[in-house]
Amino acid sequence: MDFTGKAVLVTGAGAGIGRAAAVLFGKAGAKVAINTLDTGRGEKTLDLVKRAGAPQAVFIQGDVSLKADAERMISAAVEAFGKLDVLINNAGIVIPGTALDTTEADLERTLAVNVKGLFILSQLAIRQMLRQGGGVIVNNGSSAALKGVANRAAYSASKGAVLALTRAMAADHRRDNIRINCVCPGTTLTPSLEARISALPDPKAAMAEFENRQPIGRLGTPEEIAGAMLFAAWDGNSFMNGAIISVDGGMTAC
Repeated sequence: MDFTGKAVLVTGAGAGIGRAAAVLFGKAGAKVAINTLDTGRGEKTLDLVKRAGAPQAVFIQGDVSLKADAERMISAAVEAFGKLDVLINNAGIVIPGTALDTTEADLERTLAVNVKGLFILSQLAIRQMLRQGGGVIVNNGSSAALKGVANRAAYSASKGAVLALTRAMAADHRRDNIRINCVCPGTTLTPSLEARISALPDPKAAMAEFENRQPIGRLGTPEEIAGAMLFAAWDGNSFMNGAIISVDGGMTAC
């Protein structure tokens, strides 16, 4: 997949899937704008993207749930590259909980990052893409939006909204040369998951439980999910629009 000449913005690129996507886009020849909250992690990803061969790369610190930050991300990317061809809405949070024990504050924060942030960034990106004649948005969904997952009430609700929003935006802009797709990862071994597992009373047993519930017998890697994002954004797949792509080791199919 060749992204030479393309300008890409990846949110939540400080680690895990977002970092892997930014690096892969850089390897594929894209100019890459990297966003994350943590400046140290952002600078590390920026270095990795440059080492991967990206012709240009910039880091834009910001919180996707804040409109002013989202506006700054889009404008900074366009200022750096002159356009925005691809937006990867990867930033997201996971706050465990059932409908009984999830607090209102946890629900609001989850929706603010996973839904509101994605909506605002997509809105801004679409306006830019309309001005320049087209583009692609790829959203990070979740297998939790397709299959019931215990102790993930707010998270599952937010990712269900991401799927619905993907399809709605794809329908709205199908005549504008703007494609919107969604990649739904299964359980992926990211630093965030590793931290949550390490905090449990028996991390080894918890990891074994995570692995055993996967039909394929292992967890996914950030690079596998990132590869699907590039596939969904690639011009060679210009007939793919409004697609929900499961990359979950068969979790939602077996």
